[in-house]
Amino acid sequence: MAGIAAFARLYLVKKSKCRRTEPVHLLLRSQAMASGKALKHKVSLVVLLLGSCISLYWGVSLQRSVPGGMMGFPGIYYGTRCLLHGCDPYNPAQLQRFDEVEGYPYAAGSPERRESISLYVNLPGTFLVVAPFALLSPGPAHVAWSALVIGSFLLAAYLMWRIGVSYAPGIALFLGFILLSNCEILFAGGNSAGIVVSFSIIAVWCFLKNRFVVAGVVCLAIALVIKPHDAGLIWLYFLIAGGLNRKRALQVIAVAAAFVAAAVLWLSLVAPHWIAEYRTNLATISAPGGINEPGPYSTGVSTPDMVIDLQTVISVFTRNSHVYNLVTYLICGLVFLLWAIAVVRSQFSPQRAWFALVAVAALSMLVTYHRSYDAKLLLLSVPACAMLWSRGGRVAWLALLISTAGVFFTGDIPLAILILATKGLHTYTRGLTGNLFALVLSRPAPLILLITAVFYTWAFARGYSAHETPVMTGPGDTPAS
Repeated sequence: MAGIAAFARLYLVKKSKCRRTEPVHLLLRSQAMASGKALKHKVSLVVLLLGSCISLYWGVSLQRSVPGGMMGFPGIYYGTRCLLHGCDPYNPAQLQRFDEVEGYPYAAGSPERRESISLYVNLPGTFLVVAPFALLSPGPAHVAWSALVIGSFLLAAYLMWRIGVSYAPGIALFLGFILLSNCEILFAGGNSAGIVVSFSIIAVWCFLKNRFVVAGVVCLAIALVIKPHDAGLIWLYFLIAGGLNRKRALQVIAVAAAFVAAAVLWLSLVAPHWIAEYRTNLATISAPGGINEPGPYSTGVSTPDMVIDLQTVISVFTRNSHVYNLVTYLICGLVFLLWAIAVVRSQFSPQRAWFALVAVAALSMLVTYHRSYDAKLLLLSVPACAMLWSRGGRVAWLALLISTAGVFFTGDIPLAILILATKGLHTYTRGLTGNLFALVLSRPAPLILLITAVFYTWAFARGYSAHETPVMTGPGDTPAS
């Protein structure tokens, strides 16, 4: 019996040792897989950083090559300094005199540049946002503002990539790289659209992930007071979606209203006639010959930061502003109605929300005046496309094709190449065929934005969502909401 007992103990010891070795092998395999994922994560970050460096390098080169710097920040900077010094920024004569005293090189700029500086058309809420920077001298102010624009945009891009990478790492990296390598004008000019786009996307992430909600409320409120035509429909989605989303939307509008009230009070004390002056400036800058005119021969559609609203497409067939505005409103109104019906009828889902947000972001670019840098809101398509790609099938390929075309044909480098390739192309008077040919060659951005809005509205209405088991890559990834 003693021998049998000893044999049994020896057998149990050996068996327990074998069992202990199995978890070690599994642990080693798990560590190897985690190491591989971490390496892919780091390589992806390097690729995205490379795309950012491309935009930064070319953006700095553009900034240095233009006398007085790129258009964008100088307009809001000198307009705000004018108000701080007690003059009326909406009065072109007063603003120009103030800028000349400040030493701004008017004579060195083009007529378009002088018009963009002397005709102030930003909304009053912009003054409060820019005021801290306007207290600085031009050099430090531009550096600080550029740091805010670039830093917030890179953060927004990173957040979108992190959500997309948990469903389709390759697709998220591909779209993210295209976007980040085509932000030269946004980085160089320091246009307020950089703040609006970035803050809107950050707010969307905060709300859908239910993290840092207070920061999201403030970000979306700031975006609304600067450019409501960029952030307004995004805010409207959260209002219509109901529940907790509606509560956050109401919080946003309350903060935005406080901003606007303070700005209007300040402005009215200094410039009591600012409303009439603002309307005049807006009409002048959008009239035939103005830099924001959407007509086929306007300077606004012949630069890489071209006007991309749907009016630029319709104006190829008619120069009558009443007609091309009406047609644009009818087309966009129909798409918006279908989108709104789908949002009202559907139950809120954090995943499906991305489809609705991409659709309405693309649609907002078409309704009224927007330029290519505003279309960086298509960063929202990174998680949306990745989610559809994780499903597989024809819808996945269609999402990839449309999303790629969207971020590519609103990118700075492709548009610059397009401008050079179609320079001197005058086919607008050669009948319907010539107009359609010129339209496809020289106006791809509004067309693909319309297709994007329709496709993602359809995907949202059909109830598409991501694959049930997202791919987990990178340290700290969780299934995207």
